[in-house]
Amino acid sequence: MKQNQKRVFVIMPFSKTTDEHTEDYWTQHFDCFLKPLIEECGELNAVRSEALRGDILRQIITDLVISPIVVADITDNNPNVYWELGIRHSFKQCTVTIAEYGTRLPFDLSAKGTLFYYPKNHIKNEKFKKDFRRAVQDCLAHPEASDSPVLETISGRGTIYEIIRRDEVIRRLNALVSEQSFNQSLLDQVYKEVGKKSLIGNLFRTSATELLMTSRYLEETVDFYNLVERYYNFVFSLNERLVGIRLDEFKKWLLEVKERYCKVFNDYDKALKTIQDKLTI
Repeated sequence: MKQNQKRVFVIMPFSKTTDEHTEDYWTQHFDCFLKPLIEECGELNAVRSEALRGDILRQIITDLVISPIVVADITDNNPNVYWELGIRHSFKQCTVTIAEYGTRLPFDLSAKGTLFYYPKNHIKNEKFKKDFRRAVQDCLAHPEASDSPVLETISGRGTIYEIIRRDEVIRRLNALVSEQSFNQSLLDQVYKEVGKKSLIGNLFRTSATELLMTSRYLEETVDFYNLVERYYNFVFSLNERLVGIRLDEFKKWLLEVKERYCKVFNDYDKALKTIQDKLTI
């Protein structure tokens, strides 16, 4: 393999599948047909899979996952080929599926474009070669274009991945609302007891808000996150003063900041509940 060449991993039968398709047939099919066709593009190097023995299984899986392009020949519905194709579809795009004309495709692959070749008809094969070259070039030009039904299902909008992510966001949002509810009650209690000789000993909670502030997992505006940071700073300041200042000085300071702090607490509470209502519709 020359420097800067990209690997094209070909998955195909390696032993006899029919009386006509013997082990020698598949070897010649790769060496004399597929490999030269692939390597017409000078930046590509074609290699094929081998028999699935335990000592090379790990290498086959690695090739399926890391190869920029995979060509899968599903002629004769070989189980090993389907097994390898399933692994490829689970990890990466850029898979070109081919088969001998007349191959009956399983339902799972019937919705995907499969290119059919004619091993005994040179004229008809010209169209296959043209389409095949175009498919390979498309993989090179658009490596992220979707051609895997597995990846389409578990990633992107409206898919399993999005549903799981949405559920996770809702759980985190519920934690935020719970934390804010606790802090709001504590702030109200602090102000009720500001004229007494002692104050309650609880501290304000910050862990859920800190996670939101650092990871920004909610798709909200800059203004919203500015509010999150103000709220967090206010809560942090309250905790610092609860444990590090004399009681009379703390009470004086609480009255000075009451209007600003109560407004931020209320604004933050309203923002969280608005987002919660939007996500749980």
